Amino acid sequence: MKKGDGYVPNAGMKLFSKVIDSNDPKALVRFGVEEYHLATESEKKAYRFVQDYAEKNRGTAPDFRTVAEEVEGFEYHPNVGDDYEYLVREIKSHSAKQFAQKMLQDDAVEKFSEYDGESFINWLISEAEKIKMKTNVRADVGTSVKYDSNKFLEEYKKRKLGESLRIWKSVFPTINNEIGGYFSGNLYTWYARSGRGKSVITKTEALNSAFQGANVLFWGMEMARFEIMARLYSMISAREGIFNKQIDGLDYECGFDNRALLMATLTEEFEQGLETFLSVVHEMIPGNLIIRAADDEDFIRRDLRQLEADIIETEADVVVIDPFYYLDYEANTTRTAGGDAANTSKKLRQLAGRTKTVIHAITQSEEIRNDKDDDGNRLLKAPSRAEIKKTKAVLEDATNTFGIDTLDGRGIIDLGKGRNGGEGAQVELIYLPNYGIVREVPMGDEAGGAGQFEF
Repeated sequence: MKKGDGYVPNAGMKLFSKVIDSNDPKALVRFGVEEYHLATESEKKAYRFVQDYAEKNRGTAPDFRTVAEEVEGFEYHPNVGDDYEYLVREIKSHSAKQFAQKMLQDDAVEKFSEYDGESFINWLISEAEKIKMKTNVRADVGTSVKYDSNKFLEEYKKRKLGESLRIWKSVFPTINNEIGGYFSGNLYTWYARSGRGKSVITKTEALNSAFQGANVLFWGMEMARFEIMARLYSMISAREGIFNKQIDGLDYECGFDNRALLMATLTEEFEQGLETFLSVVHEMIPGNLIIRAADDEDFIRRDLRQLEADIIETEADVVVIDPFYYLDYEANTTRTAGGDAANTSKKLRQLAGRTKTVIHAITQSEEIRNDKDDDGNRLLKAPSRAEIKKTKAVLEDATNTFGIDTLDGRGIIDLGKGRNGGEGAQVELIYLPNYGIVREVPMGDEAGGAGQFEF
């Protein structure tokens, strides 16, 4: 080895000597040592000999003299004091540098001329991740309930201080009562038939998290930026109760008319009120809500790698994917029907855990024919999980599922599968999204009163 390349002399030979003295060839398996990790041909030969000997002799290690006779260049080190983890870490650290050197000097030169800039960077990241995985050092598998209770206590204290687990409350009290809110590291799935309010309701939840101080990342892949912002500003202004309106004989504190915002047809008075509202909206929201919309020119990649990059960049606490089936799916490694969606769902669940975010994924259920009464009137009926066909995996991978339906100013959310409880519960809604109103039917008298903005 070259001087100064970071390699610890004889690390491989010390490892094999320790394996021999301890009669522990399984250590090579436990610590994931492979032949390609070793730096010299003598080390590779010693590795193969020890492995072959153990396989043929009921898992025992050879005598050091036997290895010396069979492997040219083998150096025995008696009574090695370094532990396995240290030796393996040194071996793999050097191996990682060797892999990286080959990648940069050989493969990267070829890819640099073949790919455009973004593709080249993505390739570099992917290759670096592969090297990291190949040279990762693990000492123990899993966590011992018997001996690792200190790890549990450490995590408990972090959660108590809000340093590890964050819980973002739902805007709907019943959901909080049933499942405790939305826990960081979990995936939650919302579904409904087309046009039944799933996007509106999840926007309400996203906004509610931002009002609790969360950084919210909203991937809106089927709506334009202006449409999403109009909906959100209508909802925010409804929270502030900017004006009162009587709807079906009831008084409501409302927000800006969403249709009028979209069509730019507000009255002059309300336009002035809108300008006043927008000038102070940044003071109303403790957190932030960052949108990536269908018409964003730079929103080209919509895969999980880009999503993770956006989560890191925005320091997101809560993520909304609207809808899941517009993601660029992962490869169908199982080569089964729906395998691409299933693989994407699985990795999305892993992404929530790895980034410690709450991820809300929206999907669509199939249309059904039995949603009318005997007189032909449509019933308020949330879809069942069985009605999800193409993206069923995103239901299976979720911590909780929520089926949605809305009709004539009303709505329901049915809590489906729940790992933390709540299955079978139902939320009844007042659903007037054009005025920014999406809230649970109150148990007591509905609040009223004038808003803070005068028109």
